[in-house]
Amino acid sequence: MTIIRSVEALNALYGEAGEASLVKVTTRLTPDYARMIEASPFAALATVGPEGVDCSPRGDDVCVVRIANEQTVLMPDWRGNNRVDSLANIVRDPRVALMFLVPGSNTTMRINGTAVVSVDPALTNSFEADGKHPRSVIVVTIGEVYFQCARALIRSQLWNEERFVDPQSLPTPGALLKAAKADFDRETYDREWPERAAKTMW
Repeated sequence: MTIIRSVEALNALYGEAGEASLVKVTTRLTPDYARMIEASPFAALATVGPEGVDCSPRGDDVCVVRIANEQTVLMPDWRGNNRVDSLANIVRDPRVALMFLVPGSNTTMRINGTAVVSVDPALTNSFEADGKHPRSVIVVTIGEVYFQCARALIRSQLWNEERFVDPQSLPTPGALLKAAKADFDRETYDREWPERAAKTMW
């Protein structure tokens, strides 16, 4: 296996980036960048900590973040599995990255920056859904923001319904858990999961 071990070797292999790839990067939200992000109900949140890196899916029934100003976005931490991997990383290493998906659009948005975990009551209470509030809010300070080339989503045909996979053809969550723990009760888990999810969405 031939391995690239230097940035110089990478640059020699790939050549220079085009102008559009460089000038699209800004240090704060432009009005158009803000419009793109406000259309996104889903983002992947990447964090890093002493144990390594983590990437967590984040979603909401409206915009997945709230834009506080041109250099700050707010992400409520809604109900999950209580592993708090992302939050534990942030409180030890503030570096974060976000990638936003907009249903139907092949253009994605990316933010790289730093974050803190806020439990300020006024802030958490400002995010209300179904009469409930998040226990914390991730406050992201933008270092750089830009849109991503559409080729990856075009290649994957992510929004093409004809390419959608039938969920019935895939392992259930219970089956995935049983594969990790042989004596796990997959049938009970799969049977109870839909109702449990509906009751603990927020």
